[in-house]
Amino acid sequence: MKKKINFSNFYHDYIRLLNLELLNTDIKNIKKAANLIIKKIKNKKSIYVCGNGGSAAISNHYICDYLKLIRTFTKFKPKIYSLSNNIETVTAIANDISYDEIFRYQAESYCNKDDLIIIISSSGNSKNIIKILDFAIKNKIQTIGFCGFKGGYLKKKSTVPIHINANNYGISEDSHHILMHIIMQYIIEILKI
Repeated sequence: MKKKINFSNFYHDYIRLLNLELLNTDIKNIKKAANLIIKKIKNKKSIYVCGNGGSAAISNHYICDYLKLIRTFTKFKPKIYSLSNNIETVTAIANDISYDEIFRYQAESYCNKDDLIIIISSSGNSKNIIKILDFAIKNKIQTIGFCGFKGGYLKKKSTVPIHINANNYGISEDSHHILMHIIMQYIIEILKI
């Protein structure tokens, strides 16, 4: 016998959980992340974003909003790039070297010490996430780590970890996406002054 699910209850439970997780996220680290991004934009440093799957989509959305909207509404021209965006490069590295190297390998060519890497991973433990984080640590590149579940390696090792304590990929990814927009809109308000 199939279990009956009341859609209205399911919907409201999901929204309540999403709201609860966002309200319970460390607001001090969210502000630190925003201020770090502002500093990099003001100093004309490059910002790189990466993630797998749904987190790759969020990474690519950063480029759309942070480049276009910050530039449209402020005098600044952010230099922001997604390491998840170039499918030709990602698949060439994955096929010829290793999927574990798709972000680190690109970062070796692109990233400088004063740049910033924003890493998005629900588990925080994907091998390619660990490798780019280790690369950043070794090269003294600051990182912002958006993670979910228990946070994993990303929570432990990021310069500024932003942890969504949810054991649900949808809640984790939705939260990371919402926080991306919140931080971006806050940055616009600060940079307009």
